[in-house]
Amino acid sequence: MKLALFSDIHANLPALEAVLADIDDRKPDAVYCLGDLVGYNVWPNEVIAEIRRRNIPTIAGNYDFGIGRSSDDCGCAYKTDDEKANGKVSIAYTNKTVGDNERVYLRSLPTQIRVNYELAHDADHLWQQQTPVSLLLVHGSPRRVNEYLFEDRGDRSLGRVLEAAQADILCFGHTHKPYYKVVNARGDDETPYFRHAINIGSVGKPKDGDPRAGYVILTIDETAKPGVAGGVSVEFIRVPYDVERAARAVEESELPDVYAQALRLAK
Repeated sequence: MKLALFSDIHANLPALEAVLADIDDRKPDAVYCLGDLVGYNVWPNEVIAEIRRRNIPTIAGNYDFGIGRSSDDCGCAYKTDDEKANGKVSIAYTNKTVGDNERVYLRSLPTQIRVNYELAHDADHLWQQQTPVSLLLVHGSPRRVNEYLFEDRGDRSLGRVLEAAQADILCFGHTHKPYYKVVNARGDDETPYFRHAINIGSVGKPKDGDPRAGYVILTIDETAKPGVAGGVSVEFIRVPYDVERAARAVEESELPDVYAQALRLAK
């Protein structure tokens, strides 16, 4: 099973179009979006329309959750007064720009999607229930849509998050910085139980120094089993797109110019 997973488009239509074209070329078995369709750029309605046109299963990001409810709070962890001021402009602009039907759509999105895969093949016990590999898709974390799971989080702590969610494979975004970890959720070397944590990065607002749009191809093969480290492979895909078009769109709008520079520098 080959899955394409993407997140954090943030109203960047050129980046989304480039990623979807690349996904079309790779022909995965399924495609999922992990949220934050809107915010920080000028195409929130167009991004929503493309996701809906393709019937891509999508969960709500923190920005989607706020805009869907006409809130002036996006659930973002801004660190400085300047960031807070710019964020206030962005959410006001997005609330003003998003259409009524698009807002209803954002409000209807689930906060999680769980998919269970029964991959083991046993001809002698064909109709018996197998223990499935549980794939959980969230935006921030299983606990909160706006919780950040950064790469420097300790394996024991991250493992506890996965174990509490009963997720063999947890996929998430929100930090805009991709990474993949296999963690021993029990923290016991004698009886390890491995779980997979995958941050899929960002399509439209990367923060890892690479301005190209990012997404993940996740492959789960028939050897994958709960508690086992193998049977799962993760490919981080980067796709060039017209960054200048997206940056200039910001500069020609009411949005703060700092968001244009962030696209160019991926910070």
